[in-house]
Amino acid sequence: MKTNILWIAAAVLALAVSCKSKSEEEKLAEYTQWNETFMSEYQAKAVELADDQEALEAYADSAINAYLEYNKAAVEANLDNKVAVAAVQNLYGLLETDEVVAYIEQITAPVHGQDSAFFATLLKSAQALKVTAEGQMFTDFEVDGVKFSDFIGKGKYVLVDFWASWCGPCRREMPNLRSVYEDFHGPDFDMLSVAVWDKPEDTAKAAEEEKIAWNQMVNAQQIPTDIYGIEGIPHIILFGPDGTIVKRGLRGEDIRAAVAEALGK
Repeated sequence: MKTNILWIAAAVLALAVSCKSKSEEEKLAEYTQWNETFMSEYQAKAVELADDQEALEAYADSAINAYLEYNKAAVEANLDNKVAVAAVQNLYGLLETDEVVAYIEQITAPVHGQDSAFFATLLKSAQALKVTAEGQMFTDFEVDGVKFSDFIGKGKYVLVDFWASWCGPCRREMPNLRSVYEDFHGPDFDMLSVAVWDKPEDTAKAAEEEKIAWNQMVNAQQIPTDIYGIEGIPHIILFGPDGTIVKRGLRGEDIRAAVAEALGK
């Protein structure tokens, strides 16, 4: 089966890129070739299994594991050269941010240009996530004279949705959010939408279309996403009555479950 081939290739080629007798450019070429072969095989197999969802999911899980193992091995074996710089970027999005940062902090190879900017951004995001993790107190910010603290830490649980009008997944969460608001809004619970990376006029139009009846902050752009280390939206956070971050990264059914648990319902 091709997934077994991928696993074997991952182990063998990880050793190949770590071979001390090879130049940095040779290692990088081998690493690049493995990635190109992997993607080609993955795409072909995905087409082959398109009509068998169960088999496709099983293959995808195995292939992604192979991809992770190869790239992690490539980083660890090449901390002093360009392979590690390339591999750690391929791990981004597949591992938790703090895991990727742990690899970055071990790399001794010189990092320049766009790679340097990427690493700097990721390290900044990791620090933001650390200080705004669950259990930490909220961090305030202000947009057009309106403060986050006008809504947070006022004695209520507050569910905050960071979103944008153009964001499909954000719009798809709106029915869940409306349902939660209708069922739980009251003396102990409220909601707030914070529009980021969006034009105010587009936010207003979408808010009307989505029938947003709860509080809103508009035109926040990157201010809160930088502060809270948010790299993708929607990003939904539940804050406690005193402003403590209770849960973050909520989606789908987890939104209702987190609110119900917090309110004891």
